Amino acid sequence: MAEGGGGPARRKALSLLEAARTRYESLQISDDVFGESGQDSSGNPFYSTSADSRSAASSQDEEDDEEDEGRPEGAVPGGPGPMEEEEEEEAEKGGWTRSLRDVPPPHFKDGSGPTRKMPLTASAMDFFQLFVPDNVLKNMVVQTNMYAKKYQERFGSDDAWIDVTLTEMKAFLGYMISTSIHHCESVLSIWSSGFYSNKSIALIMTQSRFEKILKYFHVVAFRSSQTTHGLYKIQPFLDSLQNGFDSAFRPSQAQVLHEPLIDEDPVFIATCTERELRKRKKRKFSLWVRQCSSTGFICQIYVHLKEGSGADGLDALKNKPQLHSMVAKSLCQNASGKNYIIFTGPSITSLNLFEEFEKQGIYCCGLLSTRKSDCTGLPPSMLNNPETPQARGQYRIRMKGNMSLICWYNKGHFRFLTNAYSPVQQGVIIKRKSGEIPCPLAVEAFAAHLSYICKYDDKYSKYFISHKPNKTWQQVFWFAISIAINNAYILYKMSEAYHVTRYSRAQFGERLVKELLGLEDTSPSH
Repeated sequence: MAEGGGGPARRKALSLLEAARTRYESLQISDDVFGESGQDSSGNPFYSTSADSRSAASSQDEEDDEEDEGRPEGAVPGGPGPMEEEEEEEAEKGGWTRSLRDVPPPHFKDGSGPTRKMPLTASAMDFFQLFVPDNVLKNMVVQTNMYAKKYQERFGSDDAWIDVTLTEMKAFLGYMISTSIHHCESVLSIWSSGFYSNKSIALIMTQSRFEKILKYFHVVAFRSSQTTHGLYKIQPFLDSLQNGFDSAFRPSQAQVLHEPLIDEDPVFIATCTERELRKRKKRKFSLWVRQCSSTGFICQIYVHLKEGSGADGLDALKNKPQLHSMVAKSLCQNASGKNYIIFTGPSITSLNLFEEFEKQGIYCCGLLSTRKSDCTGLPPSMLNNPETPQARGQYRIRMKGNMSLICWYNKGHFRFLTNAYSPVQQGVIIKRKSGEIPCPLAVEAFAAHLSYICKYDDKYSKYFISHKPNKTWQQVFWFAISIAINNAYILYKMSEAYHVTRYSRAQFGERLVKELLGLEDTSPSH
């Protein structure tokens, strides 16, 4: 009978896990950004270090054995697959060649991490106000009062309204942020007698006063004559937030462009009825970020509005290369000349974009899809799956200048385009029970960084503010506040203050709520 500990198999699995962690460190991937244990995302076909069940691992091994039995004679895992002569000639017509040469990695000499040393006594509010300082909150107070005045001049006086103060504005934000921790569908549940009621904070402000502030809340009360942008009501706030991100943190060399998980609160999705789900108003915007893959810090936000149903609307451009190229250029407009390595998904990856970025000192590594990617300029022979069965870990590479096009097989064909990694350098994908799968270094790097971002998304998406307003600018505003809090927590974890208090992400959010509501001492600590 096998021992409970698993014997040699268990020791082998642990050794593979340790090897995976070592490779994570070599790629500058930090672990457990929110100080909480949790499984990795199961959606990553490349990299897995999560403790899956033994039955699942056993079935995985059986599949591997069956695949090895079906491997064609003479196929070597990790080696280039056979290529017909006519395919090679076709590739060379476009400048792509089978002859590979070593490409030195882009040199990165800038430091990374927080730009400011926070004191040991720094509070959650201190970190949050690196991005949302008092002058921004005071502007919200002024704009809200202006809007309330104009609104009442037009639609009649509101005897119950009195001008909001800075203290009330902080409390208003605190109530909203509390929904990111307790995940109540409505912020008004705080004052109810139901499951989500919170008497400890409900006494700070009455429900009627909160609803009045919510009715008139504005960041920019009126449109100027020169303003045509649909986000004019929060654009000054987004600009201020971006300046805060830029001044507080220097990202590492490796970064990822992607859409974060912002659609819905996971608790609501799991518990709502189908009718309630249909009643949800579809988002009228799309949000992308540029994110440091070593820490999870979101360096830049880009919001694209659905301007209408015309040719330039989000629906019309959703799967078109020009939209995603525009998104990538906007997110990387401050990255020129810094030798960053940008990882991209299939919708952004394209040869033309990568070549344009290379001229600006930005290097890329992206996953290709024949359905979603702009494949202009790529050899068709590398985009078609070979008819002969492929061995796991087998790959083909073609090169054009510094650009490498990789077709790698791992229970499916995966294609990568990169100018950041040498095609002659070998890597390995480590699976918990299957062992090592050979691959080019670019594939390993992409898998490692993708795994980290998936893990980050799984955790930080739980802490988005649950309040779902109907107005688009308010939706964007609360998403941006949620991102700012997550970034504040990342800076807190990288500071000396973390070694004193060691708050988890949930505890950090609770402290911030109490400090905004005035339930904790928020005297200046610096």
